[in-house]
Amino acid sequence: MRSVTYSMGCSLDGYIVGPDGGFDWSAPDKDVFRFWIDEIRQVGVHLLGRRLYETMLYWETADRDSLDDAELEWVALWNPLPKVVFSTTLTSVQGHARLATGSVAEEIERLRAEPGDGDIAIGGATLAAEAAAAGLIDEYQVVVHPVLVGGGTPYFPREERRADLEHVETRTFPSGIVYLRYRVKR
Repeated sequence: MRSVTYSMGCSLDGYIVGPDGGFDWSAPDKDVFRFWIDEIRQVGVHLLGRRLYETMLYWETADRDSLDDAELEWVALWNPLPKVVFSTTLTSVQGHARLATGSVAEEIERLRAEPGDGDIAIGGATLAAEAAAAGLIDEYQVVVHPVLVGGGTPYFPREERRADLEHVETRTFPSGIVYLRYRVKR
């Protein structure tokens, strides 16, 4: 069965965006960007909330002439990746994306039943909170940036049910960014 992973960057105090909605502090350096390229190779489908989808649209239309080799490699992997977008306001999406027709739980159930390789990745704290509340997240992958933002949107939902975790991996980058990977104990 395909694993469901929740993977995003966050501040040391646990937020994916600051109180002003900004996340410029989470721009990856070349080592972390290379890490994300390697990680996306393990993904078979990506579930996104509207805000993250709109942020990632940049890659659908990025001027290929202005991208470096690593960014071109990212585009070659990201753009053809199937995506499911959860939104109550969007009426259409671009590229290899489709609007979700069911709840997060229904979409994950459908995707797990379909043949396919790679993880089901979740991006976006609100979407991940719904999946966590239903007990559907198999792994948490946190890229912790050495910054305190003092508030904003938390990586972990504040009302998530208890989940006991097993440490799988830690990686520290030269910039001080730390990747933490935990599997949910079942």
